[in-house]
Amino acid sequence: MYFNAKDITDFMAQKDFIDTAIVPLVSVDLSNEKIKQSGVEADFLLSLTAFVEQQFKGRLLVMPPFSYSAVMKNEEMPKVLETQLHNAGFKHVFFISCDHFWTNIAEAVNVIWLPAIPLESMDKGVKNSILEDQLRQIIPVFSTKWAQN
Repeated sequence: MYFNAKDITDFMAQKDFIDTAIVPLVSVDLSNEKIKQSGVEADFLLSLTAFVEQQFKGRLLVMPPFSYSAVMKNEEMPKVLETQLHNAGFKHVFFISCDHFWTNIAEAVNVIWLPAIPLESMDKGVKNSILEDQLRQIIPVFSTKWAQN
């Protein structure tokens, strides 16, 4: 489910079963040197979280991407957001990012870091294969956390 009007209506009706929130952390760098890579990362993260949502529909809610620039990057932000999501009833909160910076706080919050893979020039079959490979890396992280509660 996504954080949109239709899915939130379904979420409210099934809140007892949807215990996990996924928050994509998207770095936005508009400098000439990094804007293309920033776009690649955003495309990859949004494609991956959409793929995760398809696989686990009814178990998790994908939050809108949290976009930030280098000057806004703050280790406290995910901690505060996680607290708000826990207060809203989510047992599990996962942040997914291509920005290695967030691995610094992996002890405090659940951060899944993956290197961005440029998907824009791939045909649909290859793209899905790549996303399936990435999903296979993420599933054990989810399963471990879900088994703890």
